[in-house]
Amino acid sequence: MPRAHLIVIFAVALAIPLLGIAQENDQGKRTSDASSAQTTAPQADKSCDARSVLMTFEIDRDGLAVREVPIWRLGDSAPYFFATGMTIDADGSPNAYNAENTGLDDLANAGQPGHWDGVLQDAAGNPLVQGPDDPFPGYYISCTSLADRTKRPLDPTRFVDASKIPYVVLPREVAWESGTRLGDLAVVMNMRSGAWSYAIFADVGTFGEGSIALADNLGIRSDARRGGTWGGVFYLVFPGSGNGQPRPVDEINDAAGKAFQEWGGADRLNSCAASEAPPAWPWYR
Repeated sequence: MPRAHLIVIFAVALAIPLLGIAQENDQGKRTSDASSAQTTAPQADKSCDARSVLMTFEIDRDGLAVREVPIWRLGDSAPYFFATGMTIDADGSPNAYNAENTGLDDLANAGQPGHWDGVLQDAAGNPLVQGPDDPFPGYYISCTSLADRTKRPLDPTRFVDASKIPYVVLPREVAWESGTRLGDLAVVMNMRSGAWSYAIFADVGTFGEGSIALADNLGIRSDARRGGTWGGVFYLVFPGSGNGQPRPVDEINDAAGKAFQEWGGADRLNSCAASEAPPAWPWYR
């Protein structure tokens, strides 16, 4: 869905704790814990030395190019990673948007009359409204690109609820170039705190965007109207790791965890995140 692109700012020296290996809670949230050592598969390579540029993504603002962000992979492997900021996506939440603009997110982020992106529309192009038996009667039916095809087309629960499911958003061109499909899995790290979370690729849109639930897991302000962060977020994506369907949090954690350990686990995550951090960050030196 269209949003103002955020400029990634890494040059400011910050007091940031050492990145550590994380522990999981029942919501899939990870918190930094340097003492919780061996979560990596013993045979997995833990270095990030053999990285190469898969592609670059141009961030623009008001139609003007601001910065190019490199997207990396290790050797010829499919997983890739990049560092940028995070804007907050409320799409898929049944209370994301309404006509009064009192939902979780600003209605402008769902589009505008004649060009809606974040809500379902009728044949005349008007947003569809939830009925009395739906989760939030009177609210628009907010949608994500990933949907449960076993549910009826106008069921608000057909889509991935941003307030409950940690998900990432990728631009169409990044997904296409990398071979990433909706439902594939990811690991996202808050480089400032070391907190990290598993996630699912559930929406096509802005570069550097995550769901409300993902931001909560990372300790990032999750208000879809005023939250997010300018930089310091590391995204690791596993193309081909999904099944093309939404999943509950426990299934996301199980499937993403296996892909993560095969890739190299927390030690390699820390190594690659350090390679993307500015020299001014204490743990990078």
